[in-house]
Amino acid sequence: MPTEPARGHDLRHHGDAEVRDGGGTLVDLAVNVRADTPPAWLRDRIAASLSGLAAYPDGRAARAAVAARHGLPVERVLLTAGAAEAFVLLARALKVSRPVVVHPQFTEPEAALRDAGHTVDRVLLREADGFRLDPAAVPEDADLVVVGNPTNPTSVLHPAKALARLARPGRTLVVDEAFMDAVPGEREALAGRTDVPGLIVLRSLTKTWGLAGLRIGYVLAAPEIVTELERAQPLWPVSTPALAAAEACVAPAALEEAAGAALRIAEDRSCLVAGLREFASRGLRVVEPAEGPFVLLRVPDAAGVRERLRALGYAARRGDTFPGLDEDWLRLAVRDRETTEGFLRALDRALAG
Repeated sequence: MPTEPARGHDLRHHGDAEVRDGGGTLVDLAVNVRADTPPAWLRDRIAASLSGLAAYPDGRAARAAVAARHGLPVERVLLTAGAAEAFVLLARALKVSRPVVVHPQFTEPEAALRDAGHTVDRVLLREADGFRLDPAAVPEDADLVVVGNPTNPTSVLHPAKALARLARPGRTLVVDEAFMDAVPGEREALAGRTDVPGLIVLRSLTKTWGLAGLRIGYVLAAPEIVTELERAQPLWPVSTPALAAAEACVAPAALEEAAGAALRIAEDRSCLVAGLREFASRGLRVVEPAEGPFVLLRVPDAAGVRERLRALGYAARRGDTFPGLDEDWLRLAVRDRETTEGFLRALDRALAG
């Protein structure tokens, strides 16, 4: 697994650009937010919070609810305006000299580190290894390591034991679990663990619950790290509606609903992957096993295929903006079977050129 300095990729490109440029006419396979969300009950809870907008946000109840959800004291929880804000806080607040980001993965952590003046090294996982992490590939002197689990865009779910092996005295280990609640049983999760030194786990509530426009996530870490990150936050960083959403989304009934959604996503993903395998004779290959609410595929002339898919009404996420990937890669969000069947028909036509 090679290590390389940062260069050459558009780290600020995200899937929403693929859809936004379509004028609202495209079927969205580019953004990893669960379709048909937020549910009506959650919209009602958020709407009810609007009567309190005259008061400054009070995050105590939401923070306590998140702590209870993971069996942690409140001192180990920090609420953020989405996981993206957490990456900025980490980049600004942590005193590190050799940060390393494991790629391919969500590019915002590296972008935030670079914006904060850090020189960032990359550990590039290889297609030949199924994009799986060998902890020995991370330099011993790395004092900050960032890795996603399950990883966006590869959909690889790394074993919790392998990630825990990255921990070292004097090292901060950041595990981005933004999509972990889309994994049945949240197996391989490190959230709630207090026995891994230097561990910081990030969670997002925007993916499963369709709250990308509201911005809500949280950090789980040792109290002293939470204190440092909190000092870097502006006052009242999380809005009253976002706090209401956080409290609602970690309630037992919501967790049960999310668990059911994770099982449906797994079934729908199996349908998508099975359909994509049918194009193997035409050079298409899916990264397997996929464990997240999206899949990564290599396809000849991916840029041309993506443009032809757009003409047929489907938005796919380009892969070449992720370090470790090139122009031959696309990422697809998992959708319901009817949408998948329509997409596969369009893909057949797009591959034909």
